[in-house]
Amino acid sequence: LLSSPLRCSPSTRPKLEIYSASGVSITSFPWKSGPVVHLGWSVSDELLCVQEDGTVLIYDLFGSFKRHFSMGQEVVQSQVLEAKVFHSPYGTGIAIVTGSSRFTLATNIDDLKLRRLPEVPGLQGKPSCWVVLTQDRQTKVLVSCGPELYVLDNTSCTAVYPPGLSPQAGSIVHMAVSFSYKYLALFTDTGHLWTGFSNLQERHGEVDTKQTATPKQMVWCRRPRSQQPSVVLMWDRLLLVVGACSDTIQFPMEDQSVLVGELDGVRIIGSISQELLQEVPLVCQDIFKIASMAPGALLLEAHREYEKSSQKADEYLREIKEQNVLGDAVQQCVEAAAQEHDPETQKALMRAASFGKCFLTEFSPDQFVTTCRELRVLNAVRESSVGMPLTHTQFKQMTLQVLIDRLVYRQFYPLAIEICRYLKIPDYQGVSRVLKHWASCKVQQKDLTDEAIARAVCAKVGDSPGVSYSDIAARAYECGRTELAIKLLDFEARSGEQVPLLLKMKRSQLALSKAVESGDTDLVYTVVTYLKNEMNRGDFFMTLRNQPVALSLYRQFCKLQEPQTLKDLYNQDDDHQELGNFYVSASYREKRLEGRLAQLQSAVDEYNKAKNDFSAKATEDEMRLLRFQRKLDDEKGAGLLGLSLQATMEALMSLGLHKQSEQLYRDFRVPDKRYWWLKLKSLAEKEQWEELEKFSKSKKSPIGYLAFVEVCMKNNNRYEAKKYVSKVTPEQKVKAHLAVGDLEGAADAAIERRNDLEMGAVLSRCSASDVLLMDKLNRARASAAKNGDLVPVSNPDLGSDPGFYYLRGRVGAEPGSADPTEDGPPRGSAAKSEICIRNSLVGAPAQ
Repeated sequence: LLSSPLRCSPSTRPKLEIYSASGVSITSFPWKSGPVVHLGWSVSDELLCVQEDGTVLIYDLFGSFKRHFSMGQEVVQSQVLEAKVFHSPYGTGIAIVTGSSRFTLATNIDDLKLRRLPEVPGLQGKPSCWVVLTQDRQTKVLVSCGPELYVLDNTSCTAVYPPGLSPQAGSIVHMAVSFSYKYLALFTDTGHLWTGFSNLQERHGEVDTKQTATPKQMVWCRRPRSQQPSVVLMWDRLLLVVGACSDTIQFPMEDQSVLVGELDGVRIIGSISQELLQEVPLVCQDIFKIASMAPGALLLEAHREYEKSSQKADEYLREIKEQNVLGDAVQQCVEAAAQEHDPETQKALMRAASFGKCFLTEFSPDQFVTTCRELRVLNAVRESSVGMPLTHTQFKQMTLQVLIDRLVYRQFYPLAIEICRYLKIPDYQGVSRVLKHWASCKVQQKDLTDEAIARAVCAKVGDSPGVSYSDIAARAYECGRTELAIKLLDFEARSGEQVPLLLKMKRSQLALSKAVESGDTDLVYTVVTYLKNEMNRGDFFMTLRNQPVALSLYRQFCKLQEPQTLKDLYNQDDDHQELGNFYVSASYREKRLEGRLAQLQSAVDEYNKAKNDFSAKATEDEMRLLRFQRKLDDEKGAGLLGLSLQATMEALMSLGLHKQSEQLYRDFRVPDKRYWWLKLKSLAEKEQWEELEKFSKSKKSPIGYLAFVEVCMKNNNRYEAKKYVSKVTPEQKVKAHLAVGDLEGAADAAIERRNDLEMGAVLSRCSASDVLLMDKLNRARASAAKNGDLVPVSNPDLGSDPGFYYLRGRVGAEPGSADPTEDGPPRGSAAKSEICIRNSLVGAPAQ
């Protein structure tokens, strides 16, 4: 209500008051804005205040201002004469008529798109009446201008005429459209009421109301699947209900009232009470009309007699059973109970239904149970303290979720939670959603400290599924309570939800700590990137220094994306070791030798500062190698620049530049074994066998001579390979002979060494044609075994266990004594007998 003070003065202002449906005051505040033309409610319970200048102010249910918008700049000059708030499939809309007799409408205030409709011919000032129609997902305006009727859409103004309207009806002075926009009622200045479809294609009827005065309000009263749709007209002291037939019903009005059209009736709001006028549901008519013999009426009467302990109860039940309609009777009682508002009547009908279903063997109790639960919910919200007098039809149309939302919006949190628990709604759809809204409102209470609110929210919300503390914290931050938001974020288990809000609150240090604690590298990179863009370079590096994990991740990023930034990081930290590594890596990206050498020299300087002598020496060697390579490239065109030391030596040997390779061998102190291997392979690959032989005789080979045998065989030269077999050590003789395919020599070497494993290896290589050799080996093995001389001797090349190696002599006899196991002459101390046993098994030094 927007009320003006009784005593007007320049300092007094109108007061805007908001009440619940039961008359309980919700809020009131002085109106400080411009003159208001119309008040209306949106589908989301927002109060829309349309002012003369076309500005629409939007308030919530508790009078808090939310936002505003304008209906167009031209409206400011011409002023708004009349406005209407309507609901369409697109949402809540507003239509206005201006002082220039032009209509402007917006079909959805949440997605504002203004449409200016065409002019109405001959219209000067405000029309006598008009309504907004929604047909086929199009919003139109029906305007009455004297005896003429026009339909305005986006592009045209079309004259129409209601079918069947009598010529003597006169001019249309009032019109009303039904709640569903399907039906239309027109009232003329002669008292005639025309009803029909809103598309003006068909008429329902025309009634002479005998009232020539224009009604204050005219509203449709019908329910879904209504049998008798009717129109309710209200004058100062009279309420007239006009049906499809010519009959009318008159109700005297004692005080001023307002009609509100609803889905299934008309709400009559007076100064001290409100009433609901609606068509009596058919099921209620069948049960409660006088002398009704409907199954539901009989069942209700049977239950009443049963409660009186009367035998008539049995007679009523027998009558219902004889007609085989007991199931219908139970269903009628349940449906009628849903339509009733009086709790006692509801109980009587439900008890009758419960009484009847006891005599049914196949009856589903689902509808009965559901209706009981819904009635308990409806009775709870109909209480005057709540003030939501919903009908059962409205409740089913609204759905339970919307009802919970409406209760939450009105801050009836305990009731909403009880309903959710009673109806066993899943937590994420019920209790958790209510708690989230409660917490969002709790953080707005200015009379409580941040600590108190944080404790209260944590105690109430706890670990409820579906409730995000980050959303609650975001709401606290929007209300200007940053510290409270930070306290609430401490309860948030997901770091991914904490960090974005902390960054939004400019708490970058805390955001970085939370990101590091989460272990999510993507989250850390997000914070680091944000800090890099928001902070100056010095502060940014200092911040990272306090977070080693973040600094390490940022260094990895810089290695791939921003090498120069990485260098700055090392410089700031005086990390000479990493700076040296950086210069070495940078040297490989240089195209010119001078640039590469300059980078390497910088690396040497940094390694010296870091006191890393090894890295400094290795880098200097690299510089010497590069200069050597450049010199040879210039002289020989060898293309060596950028190769490693080993690759350079291999290339020089392949080019026949042995002197230069030897120079590298000496200058860079290449290990002998590596150099001999490189030269051996190079000479063999080039088939320089004479040079290879000279090289083998230059000095004792550090890699042995088996390598010469194997390399020669690898290059398919058995002749050259046999030259080196004689130089192989006794332990590798068998393998050398086998490598060149000399089975006889391998057999002799194995027999000489009396090595069972080696003799077995030779036998495995023998073919069927080597019978004599096989016999020779087998006799040697048998003889050695008989004499006790066949003992495995270590030969790693043949795969024996290197842990045991000894030459078998006489065991168990003292030097100089006779061996009792031998038939020959005794062996004295001149016979060498040695036993070498693994120390780890005996625990004493080998003898």
